[in-house]
Amino acid sequence: MSAVAKARRIDIYDTSLRDGSQGESVSFTVADKLTIAQKLDEIGVRFIEGGWPGSNPRDAEFFKKVRSLKLKNARIAAFGSTMRPGKHVAEDANVKALLAAETPVVTIVAKTWDMTVREDLRISLDVNRGLIADTIAYFAERVESVILDAEHYFDAYRANPEYALACLQSASDAGASVLCLCDTRGGAMPFEVEEAVTAAGKLGIDLGIHCHNDSGLAVANSLRAVGAGAVQVQGTINGIGERCGNANLCTVLPNLQIKMGYRCVTAKQLTKLGELSRLVYELANLEPIKSSPYVGRSAFAHKGGLHVSAVRKNRETYEHIDPALVGNEQRVLVSDLSGKSNVEYKAKQFGIDIDGRADELKHLLGELKELENTGFQFEGAEASFELLMHKSLRNKFAFFKLKGFRVIDEKRVETEPSVSEATVMIEGPDGTIEHTAATGNGPVHALDLALRKALVKFYPQIQDVVLHDYKVRVLAGSDGTGSLVRVLIESGDTESRWGTVGVSHNLVEASWQALVDSLVYKLHKDGVLPAKRAAV
Repeated sequence: MSAVAKARRIDIYDTSLRDGSQGESVSFTVADKLTIAQKLDEIGVRFIEGGWPGSNPRDAEFFKKVRSLKLKNARIAAFGSTMRPGKHVAEDANVKALLAAETPVVTIVAKTWDMTVREDLRISLDVNRGLIADTIAYFAERVESVILDAEHYFDAYRANPEYALACLQSASDAGASVLCLCDTRGGAMPFEVEEAVTAAGKLGIDLGIHCHNDSGLAVANSLRAVGAGAVQVQGTINGIGERCGNANLCTVLPNLQIKMGYRCVTAKQLTKLGELSRLVYELANLEPIKSSPYVGRSAFAHKGGLHVSAVRKNRETYEHIDPALVGNEQRVLVSDLSGKSNVEYKAKQFGIDIDGRADELKHLLGELKELENTGFQFEGAEASFELLMHKSLRNKFAFFKLKGFRVIDEKRVETEPSVSEATVMIEGPDGTIEHTAATGNGPVHALDLALRKALVKFYPQIQDVVLHDYKVRVLAGSDGTGSLVRVLIESGDTESRWGTVGVSHNLVEASWQALVDSLVYKLHKDGVLPAKRAAV
């Protein structure tokens, strides 16, 4: 790590709200964008690109409402293109919309590849340079700073380096504060990025880098550009964006700061990275990628027995950083690959005293491997595993006893939906028999409702439990519709979420197992003791 790296600041420019929103299935409301902007500011991002004024009503509304946010670290940027040929810059509709956004920063995208100038804009190369110069100069006199997004710069430099650099020079002469070099097609190689950034650096103006991930190299190319002199990195949270996405700031940021020694945000701000990643996934309605570096749920998860044994002695054996630095945590998974260290780790995590219980732990490990062999999976169902540990160690929960359940599916008319009805009979902790029935959207839904109706009289706490996710997987086999199925359920309350699992040849039975574990875990988690029937 060089002294230059230690002393140099790299500005993070987030474009999740503009470029990121162009990703497939991504759609942010104005409220979503304001929430994300607030969190980006809290983490220390220097620039937040809010959208393209004039392109849609949502972006226009965002620029109005974002002014009321009391941002401490970030400056809002509006994005737009150079003026159209044949008009005075002040009369251009795009230019007017950018000014109306009233942002301190304006980012102008401009053509630098001679091929796109001729075939897309269909104007001469000199005219294009004039558009760049006139547009940049106009905004340089009216806003705090103007950033040039040099579109297709790396393709341009490869095809016609003289013209690509001439476009950058025109923007620099006109008053651009940063020249951001864009790998718009995402096809550049790291060595090409270094060469082209180095060449642009000879212009003597601050450079930025904006990479797309079509070759899987957006992060690597961004880091290479910084090494070659770039002082600004553009990207998106979780790498969302069009086609294969943009450079993932959740990977770029910790690499720059922790591994390369640059100053981007404070250490305290960096610990909020995991929270920010999860927020953007949630608001974008996307399933989080567990294997994402640094912030993914599996980024510091250990499964193999040898690995777990090692990290218990020294975290650094299999973790390249302390997960707390980026707001993540170490996790130990349990499966048929587990060893004694996995089980001991989980017992400590769950607060279970295992001193002097070596034989019982050995039995538990054997039971775990056997259950996994028959189709159970506890990686996404740690609540079920915690209950299994208590049962195996004879820490039993006597909340209720099943006397029986029945589920009926009936379809009377071809054009009408089927009807599902479930009845459940349980014995409460005081010996009271509860026999309840419920109808639902399907057999599992009806069974869930009937079980809750029976239990709520003893344990009103279960009214807080919400089912967040329900997954069914047919396990490998040749039994067709008679195959084993595994049901994974994610439940939660206002404080936390937990996963439970069930396995059976019967889908309803597997669902019952997971449903029961979900409700029992809620009672165990809340410290509830087997109770007498509540007054009704």
